[in-house]
Amino acid sequence: MATEFRKPQMISVLLATYNWPQALKLCLESLATQTDLDFEIIIADDGSSNSTKDLIESIKPSFPVQIKHLWQEDLGFRKTRILNQAIAQASGNYLVFLDGDCICQPTFIANHRLLAKPGYLVTGSRVLLDQALTKQLLEWSCWSFKHFASHLLWYRLHGAINKYWPLKIHLGDGAWRNYQKFMWRRIKGCNMACWKNDALKINGFDETMTGWGHEDADFVFRLTNIGIIRKSGSWSTEVLHLFHKINDQSQAAENARRVREKIMAKVK
Repeated sequence: MATEFRKPQMISVLLATYNWPQALKLCLESLATQTDLDFEIIIADDGSSNSTKDLIESIKPSFPVQIKHLWQEDLGFRKTRILNQAIAQASGNYLVFLDGDCICQPTFIANHRLLAKPGYLVTGSRVLLDQALTKQLLEWSCWSFKHFASHLLWYRLHGAINKYWPLKIHLGDGAWRNYQKFMWRRIKGCNMACWKNDALKINGFDETMTGWGHEDADFVFRLTNIGIIRKSGSWSTEVLHLFHKINDQSQAAENARRVREKIMAKVK
């Protein structure tokens, strides 16, 4: 393995978004307060209106890391296509995938860097926020993890968040994180990471998978199919996932069928 891949030289955060600038603002503010600022952000915009562009342009001049904004016309859910454009334009040799409705802990980048190893990909996890807490956070003038964390126990006891301890305790790397075989469970495209070269080896996301659902599982399966080991990022890289209405899932069953087809073809 080449020396440059022993640890990420720079991380590219590929940040998918669509028409929710209020949430994107919180997400970007959380990235601005990272303990590790050796990264860039590429916003993969699947056809948002000008309000998202205006937000990004207003933030860019004072932001501590470089932000690139990629946009494509709104022709339905085509997240796979815009993410592949983001992969191609990434300057970093390590990619962290994030969604614009997720807020990061201050150590999010640092912990992803800690878990990055040649021959591995990382699937992180999320903490779900309820509707009331989401509404409250969207009304904050500026994101503050310290202020949020000071109410963490209250949030958990009142059901505003579905996890408490993974936000309080961060565990290091180890073989216990490794999956022994492909598992569909706990793959979240809103928080995962891999080496850019590995993503390029499988030609990125399958752009024929349109509509919401399972494009992330397909991506992870095809990486594991070329020998990349999946590692859990739980208890280290949790993001706060803002509440929103369920997306149109009309294409989800067909996308799942196609992933299962690929899995069965490998088993045979």
